[in-house]
Amino acid sequence: MNYAEIKNLDIANGPGLRVSLFVSGCTHHCKGCFNPESWNFNYGQPFTEATQEHLLELLENEHIRGLSLLGGEPFEPENRAALTGLLKKAKELFPEKKVWCYTGFVYEQLTDETAAEMLKYIDVLVDGKFVEEKKSPDLIFRGSSNQRILDVKKSLIKGEPIWLDGVWKRSMGSGNIYE
Repeated sequence: MNYAEIKNLDIANGPGLRVSLFVSGCTHHCKGCFNPESWNFNYGQPFTEATQEHLLELLENEHIRGLSLLGGEPFEPENRAALTGLLKKAKELFPEKKVWCYTGFVYEQLTDETAAEMLKYIDVLVDGKFVEEKKSPDLIFRGSSNQRILDVKKSLIKGEPIWLDGVWKRSMGSGNIYE
């Protein structure tokens, strides 16, 4: 797996200060994508053991609330093994830090064994392709109104997508965000 970028102090892709990993490789090719260079699986740098250790060191900072995975596409089959290993280690070391993952797939598509294994270590899933015609600057933590912000643990228990508590389904103008 390759990665496009690491942001060690990100405030745009989940609540609070976060570490964000932008992976390379995406077959969705959404019109208006903010990161089209990351569609190429060979873009960026190889994700190595040293890269993983660097990310884990960044998560040690007490001010960091969690890890966000973006892309490219984290759930591309080519990216799942490396990310599952990272997530498992991050959850072992920092169980209180929340993992957010952005994917163009919808939750209902992530049913095979490797996707299910990866989901076990994710707290919040922002799912669905970016749709330029549904883009709004009023949306929180998502680019277009078709995307959902899901509580993965509750979704796995119920066997259906469950919105994250306190996240309003429309926009910031509709009320409280949560936590």
